[in-house]
Amino acid sequence: MPAIGRRVPRREGPEKLTGRAQYLDDVAIPSCLTGVTLRSTIPYGAIRAVTFDPAFPWADFVVVTARDVPYNRVALIADDQPLLADTRVMHQMEPIALVAHRDRDQAYEALKHITVVYGPEAPVLTVDDALAATTKLFGDDNVFKDIRIERGDVDGGLAAADLVMEGEYHLPHQEHAYIENNAIAAWVDPDGTLVVTGSMQCPYYVHKALKGLFGLADRRIRVIQTATGGGFGGKEEYPNVIAGHAALLARKAGRPVKIVYDRHEDMLATTKRHPARVRHRTGVRRDGTLVAQDIDIVMDGGAYVTLSPVVLSRGALHATGPYSCPNVRLRARAVATNTPPNGAFRGFGAPQTLFAAELHMEKIAATLGIDAVELRRKNLVRKGSVLATGQVLRESIGARPVLDICVKRSDYRRTRRAHDRHNRDARQTTWKGIGLAVVHHGSGFTGRGEVMLASRASVVLGRDGTITALAASTEIGQGTTTMLAQITADALGVPVDWVDVEVPDTWKVPNSGPTVASRTCMVVGGLLQRAAVRLRDQLIELVGAVPTTRAAFVRAAQRLCGDRSAVRADEDYRKPPEVTWDEDAYHGDAYAVYSYGAAAVDLEIDRATFEVTVRKVTTAHDVGKAINPLLVEGQIIGGLVQGLGYALLEHVVYRDGVMRNAELTNYVIPTSLDVPPFDVVLVERPYSRGPWGAKGVGELPMDIPAPAVAAAIFHATGSLISKLPILPETIRAADLARS
Repeated sequence: MPAIGRRVPRREGPEKLTGRAQYLDDVAIPSCLTGVTLRSTIPYGAIRAVTFDPAFPWADFVVVTARDVPYNRVALIADDQPLLADTRVMHQMEPIALVAHRDRDQAYEALKHITVVYGPEAPVLTVDDALAATTKLFGDDNVFKDIRIERGDVDGGLAAADLVMEGEYHLPHQEHAYIENNAIAAWVDPDGTLVVTGSMQCPYYVHKALKGLFGLADRRIRVIQTATGGGFGGKEEYPNVIAGHAALLARKAGRPVKIVYDRHEDMLATTKRHPARVRHRTGVRRDGTLVAQDIDIVMDGGAYVTLSPVVLSRGALHATGPYSCPNVRLRARAVATNTPPNGAFRGFGAPQTLFAAELHMEKIAATLGIDAVELRRKNLVRKGSVLATGQVLRESIGARPVLDICVKRSDYRRTRRAHDRHNRDARQTTWKGIGLAVVHHGSGFTGRGEVMLASRASVVLGRDGTITALAASTEIGQGTTTMLAQITADALGVPVDWVDVEVPDTWKVPNSGPTVASRTCMVVGGLLQRAAVRLRDQLIELVGAVPTTRAAFVRAAQRLCGDRSAVRADEDYRKPPEVTWDEDAYHGDAYAVYSYGAAAVDLEIDRATFEVTVRKVTTAHDVGKAINPLLVEGQIIGGLVQGLGYALLEHVVYRDGVMRNAELTNYVIPTSLDVPPFDVVLVERPYSRGPWGAKGVGELPMDIPAPAVAAAIFHATGSLISKLPILPETIRAADLARS
């Protein structure tokens, strides 16, 4: 029976459900020490001295400072971030020293006996201060990346428009709140191989960082993923830091070292979603047709570059929304501030800019007196539409279908009229509203990113008939292992339970790229599909058909292998010939294809407390092809819940450049009690170059809830609130301002 399109159960599900899954903190490593981190307490300034209490028994401890680091930089886009601060600190919670001891409590006790003397300087804590550049943190202008996109004649379009609508939108930090904190262990094998294992999304990122840190050859470093309790981007680049710390301690100690952050440290020290300020100036005709878009984006990158340039890039490329407009001018900047670095987070910049784009459409519709759904319909992209970069959309364009399905299944117009009647009744104790958003999200790396990654995946057929899919894509809760097994099985023509998927281990799997950017299914799955087809063709040539019984398959495998223990089919990424991109001009096909999603959010607001209750979410997603509908629906619901948290609950409080509510008691995330009923519809507009037509889905659901919630609150109260999160006190203040 074919596996594609079936709700095949998650392979790792039973172990996780029963508690048998071994996360790093569960793994007993003989003779292992616990590593801990001494962190800075000021946002910006010089390190005058680091002193160690002479009365403390330091001989029992392993201590690492900047002088012990061979190459004191974290390898990523720009090598600007030190593993350990040496002469100055750029943000609070920056690591300065590492300590290891066999007893965890003693390791933390040692931190109390280290004194750092600072020379504090005035920090840069806001994007406005960064752009003023009175203090230079990065280059001449504190700008990590500056992107400009222009199409058509924007000034002429604005001048000819019947209405020019301006708006400013503010998006906050967001904490990943993965279920398992960051955790890494390291040791040196007897042959000198450095082994690092733990919770991560991108083993080959860690491998590259360790290579640069120690100057070791590829085979002298081995990186292995353990069971990982969520990532959402927070374990994309940050494990480069914690892995470097664990490895430095392990090499100096001559023993294994495990570093496991507690929740408080994880929330304080690791990356967050980039805060953003987005300004729109949009020209439209009286009938709602878009004429010109002038957009300015500023994102707060924090103290170091990390992944800010590519987060900014994706944000900029989605900033127009899924709409066609002949004249577009866009400027996007990521700037440096003295706050902990921001990095990858599900959606990767798009949730910030799509919130602004969609809420701005609500503002335009209200000003023109046009139905917001019809305004979107009029301007949505379709086949042949040209985006701001000059990209022509050729296929798999589900923007209109997902919108229409949401409108119909949510009974949007009738519900809206019913809520209007309810809200006019002064006896009611609540306001009710329904709001809608429609978004797009590019699948895979931006521009020439996939070419630069040069990903490879492989399928191995053993003499004993074992079939193993080899890829660096990690299982972090999204169902990767199950989905890749389904693709490999159907491409080879065998039952899915005949296929194993190797644990990501850089000694065993090729570099198929990072588990990010909604690329795992479409890109890596596509590589495995082609590799498996090559093996299938070899079997057919040898024995006439792929055997359907296990015994016959083993005999065929033995014949194919001959004297070898296994045969292996490798497949390398090949750029579709129709995809072209000019990185310097920022022109061409930013993504090979886009996925599309829409959601209608039905909510009510208590008139006394201003508390919001989401009553129902109706959503439709064009994913090309649902390889496993169960997993796709899970990704959609999970992303929507995370987006609802971003919209309504998750309030990161920063003071003096550091998070002040770094506990789950006062940083509120959605729980099962906050999850509303979901009506999820999968729309399949196949992409010709995806496996069975599949596109990306992991990030798309994160883009939709916030603007839909804001639109629903606008409908309920008449207040268009342009800053997240929309807390009860925010709604109350807006209500008082209106009255």
